[in-house]
Amino acid sequence: MLHINVVLHEPEIPQNTGNIARICTATGARLHLIKPLGFSVENKHLKRAGLDYWEKMDITYYDNFEEFVKSISVENIYLFTKKATKSYAEINFSGDVYLVFGKETYGLHEEILETFKERCYRIPMRRDARSLNLANAVAVVVYEALRQNGYPNLELKGGTPQDPKDIHKGNPTKSDT
Repeated sequence: MLHINVVLHEPEIPQNTGNIARICTATGARLHLIKPLGFSVENKHLKRAGLDYWEKMDITYYDNFEEFVKSISVENIYLFTKKATKSYAEINFSGDVYLVFGKETYGLHEEILETFKERCYRIPMRRDARSLNLANAVAVVVYEALRQNGYPNLELKGGTPQDPKDIHKGNPTKSDT
């Protein structure tokens, strides 16, 4: 059975971490945050981006990367960096997987990449593109892992779509008038 663990090493932007918390909650993934964090977990932007998902989160904090590594089996650790040569699509996701992403301004530290160089992957993009938003990168990889495993424990069929006019009741937009 697939168990996804999203690991953020030294995240800096609270809105990204909040959005990733939403991704984790919506998919059943666990979130691991490795300090130092670039924000307080009481940050209003973090809370706003995560909405009411914080109460539903399965989240673990670590003081450093070494503490995190000691707590897991590293056989299913995957690190994501633009410096890798292998695509994330080459990974066969199964069991307990740990998807490790670095800080927004720098990525993962070189010594971490060197230690796990055979476990480094990238999300393909154009050469002149610097990077993807961290929350978007997490979503791409998490949903690939879920796709490979048939979207375990996720609802695949939605209910009846809501009438767009009901969305703005009492607050019509130009398209409603």
